[in-house]
Amino acid sequence: MEAQAYLRNVPVSARKMRMVADLVRGERVGHALALLRFQKSPNAQRLEKLLLSAVANWQAHHEKEKMEEADLCIKTIQVNSGRILKRFRPAPQGRAHRIRKRSHHVYVCVRALATKKENAPEDTASKEKEPQENQTAPQPKAKALPAAQGASKAGAKKNTAAKASVKKVAQEKK
Repeated sequence: MEAQAYLRNVPVSARKMRMVADLVRGERVGHALALLRFQKSPNAQRLEKLLLSAVANWQAHHEKEKMEEADLCIKTIQVNSGRILKRFRPAPQGRAHRIRKRSHHVYVCVRALATKKENAPEDTASKEKEPQENQTAPQPKAKALPAAQGASKAGAKKNTAAKASVKKVAQEKK
């Protein structure tokens, strides 16, 4: 229940796009779009368009499901560096300085948190009753040793003091 979208060879450094991507990573799609819509950065507009593309891809793959019920969120968003164009700028005394024009690629993956299936209720009672081959019997819990056998007297005193303080706190809350 995932959909993805790519944006490749954006002529801005990856560092600048990561600042915008960090704002929306892990957010729900509606909230992320609202955040991006009011950002001043031109990278926010590019990321908003990419996110809308990922949502459209999700709708194309899941035609039977309603987007309102799906509750989409951003699963992953990656900003990786792309190709670097190398140019030269004149410098004093006949030298040249290298200019690196950076670019990046963005990958967005959108997934549905939960879908409501009204037509097909799950029968959980029948699933619990079916025996499984790899399932083992539950192990009995280990019995606690008495204070004299398992711990020193000082340790036993600390435990009883801690239990008494927990009881006091519980009574004060009531």
